[in-house]
Amino acid sequence: MLLKMVSTTVFLSLAITSVEAFGQSSTDKSDSIAHSRSEPPLNETDAAHEPSHDQRMAWWREARFGMFIHWGLYSIPAGVWNGKPVPRTAEWIMNNASLTVEDYEPLAKQFNPVKFDARSWARLAKQAGMKYVVITAKHHDGFCLFDSKYTTYDVMDATPFGRDIIREVVEAFRGEGLRVGIYYSIMDWHHPDYLPRRKIDRRPVDNANFERYVEYCKAQVKELLTNYGPIDVIWFDGEWNDTWTHRHGLEMYDYIHSHWPHTLVNNRVDKGRQDKSSKREKHYAGDFGTPEQEIPPNGLPGVDWETCMTMNDTWGFGQNDHHWKSAKTLVETLVDCASKGGNFLLNVGPRSDGTIPPASVERLEQMGRWMDAHGESIYGTSATPFANPLPWGRCTAKKNKLYLHVFQWPASGQLQTPALKKRVLRAHLLGEDSASSLQVAATAKKTVVTLPKAKPNSILPVVVLDMDRTPTR
Repeated sequence: MLLKMVSTTVFLSLAITSVEAFGQSSTDKSDSIAHSRSEPPLNETDAAHEPSHDQRMAWWREARFGMFIHWGLYSIPAGVWNGKPVPRTAEWIMNNASLTVEDYEPLAKQFNPVKFDARSWARLAKQAGMKYVVITAKHHDGFCLFDSKYTTYDVMDATPFGRDIIREVVEAFRGEGLRVGIYYSIMDWHHPDYLPRRKIDRRPVDNANFERYVEYCKAQVKELLTNYGPIDVIWFDGEWNDTWTHRHGLEMYDYIHSHWPHTLVNNRVDKGRQDKSSKREKHYAGDFGTPEQEIPPNGLPGVDWETCMTMNDTWGFGQNDHHWKSAKTLVETLVDCASKGGNFLLNVGPRSDGTIPPASVERLEQMGRWMDAHGESIYGTSATPFANPLPWGRCTAKKNKLYLHVFQWPASGQLQTPALKKRVLRAHLLGEDSASSLQVAATAKKTVVTLPKAKPNSILPVVVLDMDRTPTR
């Protein structure tokens, strides 16, 4: 998967004409989908200048660091049901605790996050050095954090809170100058037309119609892309059941780009998530790949990709999940992604009251202090020019600079890299006294930088090599 899609498949026309098409608990709040079929035309400027894949991806490649937000009804039980912890479970508690729709649906009446402040979330992300956000508009449980005409199982109709969370998040993050992405789950444990059903779900399937559910998804995606201003990313998930096919993925991808050509669509819109090669037998749709909780050992050369990862063990808030990664580990993970040509999408799981857990806030603030001094070595960089892993850390490159990220401060006081064909004009520590240069010696086999005797007071020091031309080996 992972490479851009060039198919021109025409999306299925929608033919839903009755409220009953959506089944119980998904009642249309105004007109049927069939009464909302006119698609927004492309802006004349967009139509005349439809972006190439590289143009579409330009801001994303520059950004390198984003915030993932998993939030929904599952933040209320927070991994515990009937007083019993459900191991390694938060956002999946409906499934992992074997809850029926009738068991789970009443949580909506409890959802009242009175401390939710989208502006504080956005300021925290900006302070951390993040450049974009992706938030769950609908997760696998089917509950929507936005105002949808096509279901009453949303934050506006089913909860006492009654505020459009997606609208507030989009406006707040845009206000801080960040790009906005929206997560949308293809899988839906609540919708009566979604198939296959979970074993615990005993609702009759005689009237279920998966193709009708596909049209429901398209209608909601249209809402998200038209009602909230320009959306930079649609981040699909839950595509693995066989009912969602390669055809569905191609059609959804083509539909989005035919009307919103600048919006990025991840590979999980289609079936190629596990395809790690750049030469594929099948042309799976997607603008970028999405490794989860891992970083490909060598990146994905020739492919745009983004690792999404939790700070602890769960995506949603888990009240018993205290297995937090350190800020140093998170910074090293960000650097590791950038050094292999990828982005890092780091997750937070807000609590049911709308606040981000203090442990997450603390780590993001520490990352932000590091990014304030060292962000130059992350934003807009490309992968390391070195073929082999460096024993002491990682390297990123940008124009005529190499950035050597020192994970392990060498006891010898010397930092060695393979030989470079370009001459090093100067070496210095990023974020320290820029007038202070480090000694550099070059041989036919290696380049050696003599480090200061004392390690800088930074969780991850960075040495900059200024080259006479773009550094290549």
